[in-house]
Amino acid sequence: MAERPVFVPNVNGKRLVLEVPVSFKWHPGMAPSQKRKNVSALHEAAQSKGMSYLLEVSSKSDREIGRRLSAFYQKVLLKDGRVHALECVYQGSKVFDDGGPYPDLFELEPREAKRDIRLKSSGNLIAFELEGERFPIQPKSVFYDWLYTNAIYPERDWLKRLDKVDGFTDIEFNPEKSISCQARSCAFFVALQKTGQLEDAMSTFSRFSQLQEAFAL
Repeated sequence: MAERPVFVPNVNGKRLVLEVPVSFKWHPGMAPSQKRKNVSALHEAAQSKGMSYLLEVSSKSDREIGRRLSAFYQKVLLKDGRVHALECVYQGSKVFDDGGPYPDLFELEPREAKRDIRLKSSGNLIAFELEGERFPIQPKSVFYDWLYTNAIYPERDWLKRLDKVDGFTDIEFNPEKSISCQARSCAFFVALQKTGQLEDAMSTFSRFSQLQEAFAL
């Protein structure tokens, strides 16, 4: 058995995203077919909790929109006009006790950037730095969520169809090993849109951070 969270956009309380843990039968193996089985098992188990329409946000999704929303396919437009993969910008912006940021990672493929040895050998993560601006590591995953929301924000009208989704999953995300999660970022985007706060949140990073912190309590 395994347990993974389902991220549910919430419009009826202060907390904009609910994290619902769901236990399900795990199918071991690295083959894509095994991962798709795990997605199906997770979704079937979540349905017993009343979440009937779920969307896997990853390259393992059985829906095109779920694959398109994967962070590995999202791009970040920088102020100088350059466009880079979101994952590369996220990893390359990390600042540690003994190094960083590493903007050379912007030019790599996402999986290659994520495996760069410096991300493991530079000490504790203390901040993010992008285009000369410093970003905090708290609230949890705020910089990642900011990058992700910026990446999909231009498609906000088309993405209103996500309002019908009960919850979002990412089968690769293990909360015991990672902090940032594309499914949670997507759920936060939907919650902001459904509560009419998306425009306000996107005005500045400071305002985005304030909203995330306030509604995470």
